[in-house]
Amino acid sequence: MGDVAVIVPTMRRPDSLRRALQSLFAQTGVGERLDAIIVVDNDPAGTAESTVAQLDPASPCPLIYRHEPRPGVATARNAGLLMTDTPLIAFLDDDEAASPGWLAALLQAQAGTGSDVVFGPIAGRVPDDTGWPTPYLERFFGREGPAQTGLIDHSYGCGNSLMVRASALPGPAPFDAAADQSGGEDDVLFAALKARGGRFGWAADAWVEEFAPPHRATMRYALARAFAYGQGPSQTAAKAGDPLGVLRWMAIGVGQTGVWGLAALALTVINHPSRAQLMDRTARGLGKVFWMKGFEPHFYGARELARLDRTAPVSPSAA
Repeated sequence: MGDVAVIVPTMRRPDSLRRALQSLFAQTGVGERLDAIIVVDNDPAGTAESTVAQLDPASPCPLIYRHEPRPGVATARNAGLLMTDTPLIAFLDDDEAASPGWLAALLQAQAGTGSDVVFGPIAGRVPDDTGWPTPYLERFFGREGPAQTGLIDHSYGCGNSLMVRASALPGPAPFDAAADQSGGEDDVLFAALKARGGRFGWAADAWVEEFAPPHRATMRYALARAFAYGQGPSQTAAKAGDPLGVLRWMAIGVGQTGVWGLAALALTVINHPSRAQLMDRTARGLGKVFWMKGFEPHFYGARELARLDRTAPVSPSAA
């Protein structure tokens, strides 16, 4: 019996899910440590079951299918945790593909640093026709970090991570379901871990590729996400009951919005490609100011399901 399980939440992405799972089947250097791969199907219709069944014979370890019909990113992650009791949990998103040495690099980094959570780098990939914002979007969907493996002083997102269950994932449902629609469930989890004295690590060789679908590889989507990321520090301070911290972050946001907003406007006038990065910084500043309930963009759960329903092809019998 191995000591690590990989959880892959998914919602109506059969081709991406197939790519993600096949990358997990090709992992090297982990021996028998990989106990299970758990696919959490977050589509109420359970559409991922057939893909998992088709791929099951090729899996080097038990490939477990869990249907969680209530759409929501936090709920899906919690559902995956219920399917395993391994002491180490890795997360791979269904739009990611892991390099062959991904899991081994995460495990080695965790053992070497004693971290509660280890993160790895991500290479962002966008469709060929995204135009002038392509370099920005590739960076946006990617993740950069130190050149060397070691301890770091901050967290990243949950995708491409390895967590020590006992310290980083307390209780049966450690991800806050209140974040099901907006995301940010990992920010809350990691902020609480840091407050408890938890440690974060970086695995420089644990590479994954993240493939942004066409509807996400746009400036509109990226800036909405940047706004949501900007909300994080203010929301975390508010949840901690720190009004001075909230005011501090809001003041920082006002300054960022003013400085970067003017710079972005100037570069937009001359169509300079680096305006995308300045727009991003402006959006993050605005998020720190408008962090309150009602301003949160919704990217996951019911909102994503509704978008998929709108864009689903109509069968001839239903037309």
